[in-house]
Amino acid sequence: MLQWVCVYCGSRLGHDPIYAEAAKKFGDLLVERGIGLVYGGGSVGLMGVVAETVLRGGGQVIGVIPQALDRREIIHHNLTELHIVPTMHHRKALMSERADAFVALPGGYGTLDELFEAITWLQLGIHRKPVGLFNVNGFFDHLIAMIHHMVTQGFIDQNNGELLQVEANADLLLDKIANFNPEHFPPKWNNLIP
Repeated sequence: MLQWVCVYCGSRLGHDPIYAEAAKKFGDLLVERGIGLVYGGGSVGLMGVVAETVLRGGGQVIGVIPQALDRREIIHHNLTELHIVPTMHHRKALMSERADAFVALPGGYGTLDELFEAITWLQLGIHRKPVGLFNVNGFFDHLIAMIHHMVTQGFIDQNNGELLQVEANADLLLDKIANFNPEHFPPKWNNLIP
């Protein structure tokens, strides 16, 4: 059952207002479906929009931020839970532990770092939780093409190329995540384990 979704997204809003609108829509959908938010703990950018939307709708929000960023990012202090952790590694581990699924919205390097760690851990069988990509206005089209290229060049197994659940519609994405069956994707090294 999907109770908590970890959202990775930008600490900036981006140039096009469509990104903030999509972040708000995603937050509204989480509240509508009774799903709590796990995220990076900031009050700025798209992450702030998602968190504030969920809170205003009466939903629950868990924020996790490392000590090194508590002076550089503006911490959201009105969360259901706020965890200030020693490092980025602790942040990602706690976010992963608390979430039932992961979704990336538009963002920068940090968003991609978190997204690819989650999808790599799924591929390796470290967790069996769905990982989604909310492809707002084609933002991730080039990334999706790159993943396809890695598959065609033999660096990602064809089956594992389908691990990432991609949708431009937030409702459909949450449906895909809720219906994700990890049994269709055996861990990468299963065939090597006796």
